[in-house]
Amino acid sequence: MSLPRTAALAAAVTALLVPVAAHAAPAGAVTREAGRTVTAPVRDVLARIPVADEDRTGYQRAAFKHWTDADKDGCNTRAEALRAEAVVPPTVSGRCTLSGGEWYSPYGAT
Repeated sequence: MSLPRTAALAAAVTALLVPVAAHAAPAGAVTREAGRTVTAPVRDVLARIPVADEDRTGYQRAAFKHWTDADKDGCNTRAEALRAEAVVPPTVSGRCTLSGGEWYSPYGAT
């Protein structure tokens, strides 16, 4: 990764980790670049993160058995989170099989 891309990634991560007070005027990211403090809108900082095609080589969902159904309603933690965070709720069928739905992402602005 090149130095500018590394700096952009570091800035974006910093932006996500810096607490923002509830009373702060426009939400922004405070980062350090070349020894100076820079305040920028979070979207601008996120836009500087390099984008690449997803690579799922070697990924197997079955290898991750950590999704539990804590409240025993038939939906595991992943499904519960997806349902709770949906802008347009997914359809739930059978043993909590989700389909459809829409979610907001600051990374894709959708």
